[in-house]
This record gives sequence, C-alpha cells and structure tokens, in this order.
Amino acid sequence: MRRAHESDAAVVVSIYVNPTQFGPKEDFTKYPRTLEADCQICEREGAAVVFAPADNEMYPDGQPRLRGRGQSAISTWVEELEVAKRLEGERRPGHFRGVCTVVAKLFNIVQPDRAYFGQKDYQQLKVIQRMARDLCYPIEIVAMPTVREVGGLALSSRNRYLSELERVQATVLWKSLNTARGLFISGECNPKRLQTAMAKVVAAVPSACLDYAEVVDGETLEPVSAVEDGNVALIAAFVGKTRLIDNLAL
Repeated sequence: MRRAHESDAAVVVSIYVNPTQFGPKEDFTKYPRTLEADCQICEREGAAVVFAPADNEMYPDGQPRLRGRGQSAISTWVEELEVAKRLEGERRPGHFRGVCTVVAKLFNIVQPDRAYFGQKDYQQLKVIQRMARDLCYPIEIVAMPTVREVGGLALSSRNRYLSELERVQATVLWKSLNTARGLFISGECNPKRLQTAMAKVVAAVPSACLDYAEVVDGETLEPVSAVEDGNVALIAAFVGKTRLIDNLAL
C-alpha cells in the first residue's frame, strides 16, 4: 500500500481467501481471516477502497470449491501456464489455475494501472506477470521485496499456525537460502551442490521436513545446469504441520 501510494492516486486493496486455489485436503476452512484488523490497516495506510467480496460475488454460478480437478459449477477458467507446471504447481494440482482465474477476475473488476505482488510467493509472481503479458492486460505488475521478521522468517498468514518455538525453528528456511547464496558467492556454480547444502541445513532441525530445495532460472523457473547471477533459490518445507515457502535471488 505504501509503495502504491508513491505512484498511484487511488489505492484499491483486495482481500479475498480464494477457494479455487485450495486443494481438497488443504487449509481453506481454517486459513486466517482477519478482515476487521485488515481494514483498520488499510484505513491507517490511506487506501481508497477495500474490495472484500463474498464467494457468490466472485463465483456467481455456484459453489467454487475445487474438488480434485475442477469439479465445480465454474465453466470458465484461466489455465495454468508453463511457468506454473513445476514446484508449487506440481505439488498443489489446480492451485495456479485458481490463482490465475481469480486474479483475472480482480483485474477485470478493478481495472488497475498497476498491481503489487510480493516476491515471497515467487512462482505466483512469475505466473501473474506471464498471464498479464499473455492476455494483454494493460497493467504493470510491480514486484515487492519480501518482508521478514528479525530472524529472517518471511511474513505469511500461515505463520499464525506456528507455535513460539516453531517460529524460531522456521528461520531454518532463511538460513538454508543464505547457505546457498554464500556458496554461490564463494564460487560454487553446481546447482546440485547448492541444493544438497540447503537440504542439510533443514535436516539439522528435527521439527523441519524439506519438501523441495531448488535453484532455477529466475524467469522460466526451469532447472539450471550451472548457477548464474539472476538465478533463484527456492525452498518449501514443513515446520511441524505448517508448510512454508521462501526464496532468494542469487
């Protein structure tokens, strides 16, 4: 919101827990919903409009909940792109189709000049940038840096699931990413060695369980044979029962 105010006369904030990007076994029902507190922040930061629609506003043709692979009343989807196939897309089938569909709807409703997305969800950012380009949206997608707590934990709604001890342990994702960056700065260009080093950092924390640790091309998110400037280290891991993601540009 603060960055938007620097460039835009009116700031519109969308607040919506989108059911179509959650799988049937994911945390849609318990996902944090703090609308009153969110609106207070928006008012404090001078947002002109808060758009917090109900499901029947965004999906007027029926129950939008994704069951398996699109078994719902919705008949029109914005399908996943090539950049969405791997990583989160592979582990969360249908997730990016839900993301693309709802963001396309929000773009059509609000018709912004610019839209601001955090880099914490790096793959989502790249998916939205590509969708906006492919569908000829006259919208500038502005990437915003990840905001972190003192220990490096990336801010996320799902951090609310963590116990006090788990919040400390969750900084292992940031430590793992920095290990990869340190190796790269020292001259290591073998992606497998960086990924192995990242995995070892996570393995040292008993409550943490690695999902993936990869070094990829910063635009295509495809694996690289040799690490270069502009590549991105991506990580997903469970801390206790909470799945967290993070990334760091190399």
